[in-house]
Amino acid sequence: MKKTIQDVLKERILIIDGAMGTMIQQHKLEEEDYRGERFKDWHTDVKGNNDLLSITRPDIITAIHKQYLEAGADIIETNTFSSTVIAQADYDMQSLAYELNVASAQCARAAADEYTAKNPDKPRFVAGAIGPLNKTLSLSPDVNNPGYRAVTFDEVAAAYTEQIKGLVDGGVDVLLIETIFDTLNAKAAIYAIQTYFRNEASKNLPLGGRGALPIMISGTITDASGRTLSGQTLEAFYTSVMHANPLSVGLNCALGAKEMRSHVEELSQIAGCYVSAYPNAGLPNAFGEYDEQPHETAHIIEEWAANGWLNIVGGCCGTTPDHIKHIADEVSKFKTRELPVMEETL
Repeated sequence: MKKTIQDVLKERILIIDGAMGTMIQQHKLEEEDYRGERFKDWHTDVKGNNDLLSITRPDIITAIHKQYLEAGADIIETNTFSSTVIAQADYDMQSLAYELNVASAQCARAAADEYTAKNPDKPRFVAGAIGPLNKTLSLSPDVNNPGYRAVTFDEVAAAYTEQIKGLVDGGVDVLLIETIFDTLNAKAAIYAIQTYFRNEASKNLPLGGRGALPIMISGTITDASGRTLSGQTLEAFYTSVMHANPLSVGLNCALGAKEMRSHVEELSQIAGCYVSAYPNAGLPNAFGEYDEQPHETAHIIEEWAANGWLNIVGGCCGTTPDHIKHIADEVSKFKTRELPVMEETL
């Protein structure tokens, strides 16, 4: 019987992949590459819409997934960071949201299944990436009107519901709400996931017998204060999402491994679930590029593993398959973090 992600998490530290955008940039794609034949006459520019490449250049996206799998990744993320009707409005491609999620999930699924077949003792998993959106529920975009919101909770939940349906139909193993800077947006995603699976169960057709998928949640500490952009401390963030009963809670983006260290340590001490971390390759330089070398990132993360802080680890902005290989090699020496024994309350 094929092991589930829950089974493998009990055995060892799992490796999640690195940056998708960093790898896409290496291809130096132009407008026509993004458009492909299908969108050659699209009425707005689409260069930069990386999620669209899952439809127009699935060969590139699948090849990137395979590079991360070859480097040792156990979990690969779908190319769906912006695959919602809200985010795709920037390109007037709202109608493609569902299709983008299905196509991206299928690219990742095919790559993961290929590598699992090569080595059944190392099953590979697909995480459906659910990004934070380009609109926030907690902050006003108008400095003169602090009560104004560019979007409503119901609109965010509806956008996430469509994304979730596409990811599930495309065959993901887990849903990953990531790069959270506004916990209210994340709560809308959690609500959408729970409502979606509850509705599916009510049809007596629970996804081919799979039932609800596990949820991974990953927040973003944006500065040295140790808070999210919407002002929560790490402990407050953790407390406010635990009602979702997530498989893991973790941190990604914004910080390099050096800057993320104390926050990972704190989370490992308070989390009753598995802990994930995938930092950037250091902090960006004056040109917005990342200079931290793979061995440098891996050396920092090695200490986290040695201290027993990690269950899932990988890379975010600026990281490459080489970073992931170095990280995988270093953390393989250490045992996975044990879940704390939670005291029962009367």
